[in-house]
Amino acid sequence: MKTMTKRLLILLLASCLAMPAHADDEESPGGKRVMITKEMYSLTITHKGEKLEIKRNQDRKNEIKAFYRATWRSRIQPMNPFEPHQVVTIGELEMLDYIRRLDEGDNCILIIDSRMPGSTERGMIPLAVNIPYRDLKGEKMAQIMQLEFGVTAGDPVWNFRDAKTLVMYCNGPWCGQSPTAIKRLLRAGYPASLIKYYRGGMQ
Repeated sequence: MKTMTKRLLILLLASCLAMPAHADDEESPGGKRVMITKEMYSLTITHKGEKLEIKRNQDRKNEIKAFYRATWRSRIQPMNPFEPHQVVTIGELEMLDYIRRLDEGDNCILIIDSRMPGSTERGMIPLAVNIPYRDLKGEKMAQIMQLEFGVTAGDPVWNFRDAKTLVMYCNGPWCGQSPTAIKRLLRAGYPASLIKYYRGGMQ
């Protein structure tokens, strides 16, 4: 598992192919570094007791893995598939910020991989927990909301006063697993302001 975690740290930045480096980027052995932003080269976090560095692949000829390269995928998800609810759709930099905040001890955030367990064997975003979208219904969903999301029983059904901000993702823009999970949460009354949709997902 440890080896797989390291190997898959192309994670959410895997699809970002190399861009021209800024003139003020730091030098690396192979030339200019491939930066995340002009100011950020990498993000170092602690994952399962081990220091991990999240950065873009420095090989400018690198391509994303074949599984995520295929273009035959299902229909593309809208940028906001949850109207009239205003769930915020986030990108890679926002996801990195949530990872950083979680690593620094912000226990009001939960990063959720909504895929089925078989898919997570290809890797997950560091610090994410796997809560399959199929589990978010009925009695199982009620248990998860109370045990994982900080929701308590209230009047008439749920009290979301201490509920966590859920940052949810799945395979990519073509995958409907996290949108399905989010829609179920919204129907249960989970505040849209406390749900973030990382549409780029593992792709």
